[in-house]
Amino acid sequence: MQGWLKWLGVATTIIMLIVLIGGALVTKTDSGLGCGKEWPLCHGQVIPKDLKVETIIELSHRAVSGAAGLLVLALSLASWKMIGHKRETKFLALLAFFFLMAQALIGAAAVLWGQNDFVLALHFGISLISFAAVLLLTLLIFEVDQRFDASSIVIDSRMKWHTLGVTLYSYIVVYTGALVRHTKSSMVCNSWPLCGNNEFFPSNMYQWIQMGHRTAAGFIFVWIAYITYLAVKHYKHQRVLYYGWLIAFVLVLLQVIAGAFIIWTNLNLYVALTHALLISCLFGLLCYFILLISRSKINSQ
Repeated sequence: MQGWLKWLGVATTIIMLIVLIGGALVTKTDSGLGCGKEWPLCHGQVIPKDLKVETIIELSHRAVSGAAGLLVLALSLASWKMIGHKRETKFLALLAFFFLMAQALIGAAAVLWGQNDFVLALHFGISLISFAAVLLLTLLIFEVDQRFDASSIVIDSRMKWHTLGVTLYSYIVVYTGALVRHTKSSMVCNSWPLCGNNEFFPSNMYQWIQMGHRTAAGFIFVWIAYITYLAVKHYKHQRVLYYGWLIAFVLVLLQVIAGAFIIWTNLNLYVALTHALLISCLFGLLCYFILLISRSKINSQ
C-alpha cells in the first residue's frame, strides 16, 4: 500500500477525533453561538476582529470540521480507487462522508434556526459514526485485518450477538450522554452514583435525564465486563479478541470513573473532554470487532 494513503488515513482519523472533542468543547463551554446566528460567516466576517473566547472556540471548530470534510472526501475517493476490492471499503467511504456532511448540516441548522435539545444530542452521535467509518477505513489501508488473519478467527454465535448488541447499545449510551450535555443536566445531581436529593426517584425531567444516562452507562459497564469474561475464558488463543476485549473493559472502566469525576470536580472541563474521548475510542473499537466478526468463521456450537 502506498505510504501517502496510510498517512492520509492516519491524518483523517486524528482530525475526526479532534472534531468530536471540539464539538464536546463547544457544548461544554456554551460556545454554540460564539459566531452569532450566522453560518458560515462569523459575525458577518470570515474572521471577526472582536475575538472572544466563545468565538475562538466556535470558529476553530468550524475550521477543523471544514478541513475534516476535505480530508474525509479525499480519503473516501482514494480508498475507493485503491482498495475498492475489499468488500467493506465502498460502504465505509460512503458512510464516513455522508455522516460528516449530516453533522455539518445539523450544526449549521442549529446556528441559523436553533434546534431542540433532543435533536442536537444526535450531533455527537452522527459525528461518531463518521469517525468510526474513517477509523475502519484506515485499518483496512494498514491491512490490520490481514495481520490478525481475521478470516481464521472462529467465534461462537453468543459472542457474535453480544458484540453486535453492545455496539448498538453503546450508541444509546452516547445519545443519553449528549442529551445530558445539551439539556445542561450535568450537575442537576450533586453526588454519584445516586442523585443526592434524598429521594428514591428523580424529581424533575433533568434529573431523570442525568440518572437515565448513569443507569445506561452502568449497564454497558456490566455488559462489557461479562463479554470480557467470555473472551478471557474462551478466546485466549485468539489474541485480537482476547486483548481487544481487555482494552474495551479498561476503556469502559475509565469512562465510568471519568463520569464520576465530572460530578466530583464540579464539571471540570478537562475531565469532561476526556469522558468524550474515551467513549469515542470505545465505540471505534466495538465497530472494529464487528468488522472482524463479518470476516470470521462462525462456530455454531
